[in-house]
Amino acid sequence: MVGSCQCVAGGEPARPEEGITTPTYVYSDVHGHRATLERALERVSPSEQDRFFCLGDMIDRGPDPLGVIAVTRALPNVCVLKGNHEDLMLRALRGADQVEMSMCAMDWAMNGGSTTSDALEALDDEDASMVVDWVEQLPCWAQVRVGERDYILTHAGIDPWRVEVPTAWDEGSIERLMAAQRPDDLLWIRDDFWTSPTGLVNERGEGPIVIAGHTPTPYLTGMLGEACGPTRNADGLAQMVKVGASGATGGVADRWDIDAGAAGGAGFGQVLVLRLDDGACFYEPILPGE
Repeated sequence: MVGSCQCVAGGEPARPEEGITTPTYVYSDVHGHRATLERALERVSPSEQDRFFCLGDMIDRGPDPLGVIAVTRALPNVCVLKGNHEDLMLRALRGADQVEMSMCAMDWAMNGGSTTSDALEALDDEDASMVVDWVEQLPCWAQVRVGERDYILTHAGIDPWRVEVPTAWDEGSIERLMAAQRPDDLLWIRDDFWTSPTGLVNERGEGPIVIAGHTPTPYLTGMLGEACGPTRNADGLAQMVKVGASGATGGVADRWDIDAGAAGGAGFGQVLVLRLDDGACFYEPILPGE
């Protein structure tokens, strides 16, 4: 059972309780590396009042995808979003017809899905169905306010060409904005999002920041060149990147990429848990064999 900050199927945003001032954490793209996630969370040492947002891609590639799901679901006040790898799994297991399912099963396997499919096959039918049922109801986006800043959270990003910036922000502005987005873009978009301003942050630095994963940050170098800044730490491991700061945004980066490359495994990636309240980053490198 997810915690009290539940996401609701159909893309509805997570709605934090009034007056919550405890820390808010975000992570994404753990890709089956349960042991690494657990180490990162030990450093965070969450309390029952903390809020967590997982931006999807819990599964595939790493050795314990169902373990990542279990750890995530056990967090306090957790809101979990669907990623493109969860989408691949659902299309392979519950596609519209047998042809779609067969094609998606091949695509899923080519993208590291065997660790997840093997883990599901090891469960009895009822338990496996319960896991897939839970994944199926996950939404594609959420919103959260921390301090004076609104954040839009989604797995891959948003389509900037489908953004109509409101003349004035009100309580329903983000919901209306996100209603114009296509679910496939929220799960799969890459270049168009990272190479284009969202238009949501004005020249005074006001407006919501979009936080996404999906694209391992070293890939941004090929899209943005030096404009994306360092994408690796001193040890050569992927790290989070903030992009889009300019005079038009009051120097505020309007897009944050928190995919620290866990899909690439040991020697390339890390699991990152980001605390939004103060920007603290809790990194744990993927170790060999985990």
